[in-house]
Amino acid sequence: MIDDAAPPPYDGGRDRHDQETPGFMCGIVGLFLKDKALEPQLGALLAGMLEVMTDRGPDSAGFAVYGAGAPGHVKLTVRGADLDGLAEAIGGVKATVRDSHLVLSLPAAEEDRVRGWLALERPDLVVIGAGQRIELYKEVGLPADVATRFNLAGMSGTHGIGHTRMATESAVTTDGAHPFSTGPDQCLVHNGSLSNHRSLRRMLEPQGIAFATDNDSEVAAGYLSWKLREGASLAKALEDSLDDLDGFFTFVVGTESGFAVLRDPISCKPAVMAETDRYVAFGSEYRALVGLPGIEHARVFEPEPARVYAWEHG
Repeated sequence: MIDDAAPPPYDGGRDRHDQETPGFMCGIVGLFLKDKALEPQLGALLAGMLEVMTDRGPDSAGFAVYGAGAPGHVKLTVRGADLDGLAEAIGGVKATVRDSHLVLSLPAAEEDRVRGWLALERPDLVVIGAGQRIELYKEVGLPADVATRFNLAGMSGTHGIGHTRMATESAVTTDGAHPFSTGPDQCLVHNGSLSNHRSLRRMLEPQGIAFATDNDSEVAAGYLSWKLREGASLAKALEDSLDDLDGFFTFVVGTESGFAVLRDPISCKPAVMAETDRYVAFGSEYRALVGLPGIEHARVFEPEPARVYAWEHG
C-alpha cells in the first residue's frame, strides 16, 4: 500500500452520504491475492462477490482476471459472434472460446499481424483486452449469468476486478459494460461520473490513446494508460488523476502486477475494503466481502477520500 498510516475502522454503514446519484448506482469489486494457495479459488471468490452486487447493477456485468502468462507471448480477448475456426484462419495462434469471447494466445512479435488480420478480415470483432496475463469478459445480463457463461468460477489467477452496471441513464449494451482496458494488462472499473471526460479525450487521442466508446469511464482508463506509458507508477498515476479528473468517482484498477483503489475527495460513492495476510479485497458494500475466507479476522475499513491504496506483486 502506498501509505502505511492506519485507516479508520469501517463503521458498518453504507456510506457517509447514503444517497445514490441517479444513473450511477453500480457495483464494483476487486480481489488481490497475497497467498498463492488461494490462486485456484480466485474466480470462484470473485464470482460470489459479483453476484452479491446484483441489485446495484442487474443490467450487465464484466470482470478481468490476471491468470497465467507466458514470457514473450500476449493474449488478445476478442468479443463477437462466429468465433469457431477463427484461430485456424488466422494461423500461428492458440485459442480458447468462452461463449461470446475468444482468448487468442500468440507470440508478442505476431500481435500487429493478428490485429491487422482481424481489422481486415473480421471488422465485426472487437479486441477488448490485451496483455501477457489479462483476460477480460463482459456481457449484458445478470452478474451471476454472465459469470456462469464465461465460467468465472473455474478461473485462477493472482488478482481480478469486476463490475455490475445499472444503466438508468443510457442504453444497456455490452460496449457500455466495464471493465475498460486501454493499455497492455491494464483495466479499470468505475462508479461515478466524470464531468471533463470530453476535454480529456481530446487531449489523449493525439497522444495515441484510442477509445472504442463514448463512455467517461473508458476515458479514465485511457488517462491512466497514458500516465503509465509515460513512466508513472500506478500509484503516481492515480495521485495525478486527483488533479486532472473532475467529477466524482471510485476506481478499482488492475495492472499486470498491481491492484489499486482510489476515491475522489468527496467520496459520495460507497466503498469498503478488507485486508488479511492472504488477500486484499474491495467491495461497494461490505456484503460483497462476507464470503471471503477468514473475513471475520480481516482488518475492515472504509478507504479514505483522495488517498491511493496500491499493492504490487513482486
